[in-house]
Amino acid sequence: MMKKRSFQNLTFQNDQLILLANENINEASEYQPHRHTWGQIIFVKYGVVTLEIEKERFLAPLGFAIWIPPNYEHSCFNHQPARFRSINICEREAEKLSQTPSLLKLSNIALSIIDAFFEKETLTLSTKQDFRKSLVLIDELHNAMIGHTYLPNSQHRLLQPIIKALEQDPSNRLTLKEWAEKVFTTERTLARYFRKELGMSFNEWCQRLRFIHGIALLEQGETIEEIAFKVGYRSASSFIAMFQALSGTTPDRYRQLHNIDRIV
Repeated sequence: MMKKRSFQNLTFQNDQLILLANENINEASEYQPHRHTWGQIIFVKYGVVTLEIEKERFLAPLGFAIWIPPNYEHSCFNHQPARFRSINICEREAEKLSQTPSLLKLSNIALSIIDAFFEKETLTLSTKQDFRKSLVLIDELHNAMIGHTYLPNSQHRLLQPIIKALEQDPSNRLTLKEWAEKVFTTERTLARYFRKELGMSFNEWCQRLRFIHGIALLEQGETIEEIAFKVGYRSASSFIAMFQALSGTTPDRYRQLHNIDRIV
């Protein structure tokens, strides 16, 4: 049973540009649908966060962020524990940014400023230095918008049953040709719809799915060999190669860098 949670109502004072919050999500938790006048960045620090923004699913793994423009209805639901940083941007500054929800890939400058803010453990920013850093962070966001979720979804009649089956069992190794036979179409047609509806190939979508599930299993303390098998690879080396291609590092190094053997 999903545990219902309520969001924190915020009040920006005078020249405050940003307000911060640390959020921990327990297993099977849900933030009810809500909207607010300020913009919000959900920056994932542990696990995978799933948001629904105006009926569209946005999913982001550790290290990515999601931008929610002002007045967009959104909810958050997670089946596994997760942790994220909430960076809330005042209405007047948020209106200068994209008015479309987007996945964010934050620059090193933006990441450094966010880390500096949270390291102070003062979630209400008030000094002149904080103000200047806030302006730089907001400026960095203009080029951070990727414009799509990390793992897009589709309700297309041909794609929806495939997506649902793979999300339920990422170890499923059916080829695109075999899936085409199951949904009574051709491989070429199915490939075209993956590109058109999801913005990527079938193989790329499957890699991202397995990467996300791999992160979750890393956090649960599974061995690389166990994870590789559970997400559909026949060898640990194949899983490591995929993981390194998507994250820039190996699973073991990733675990060390992010301390994801436990929530901190």
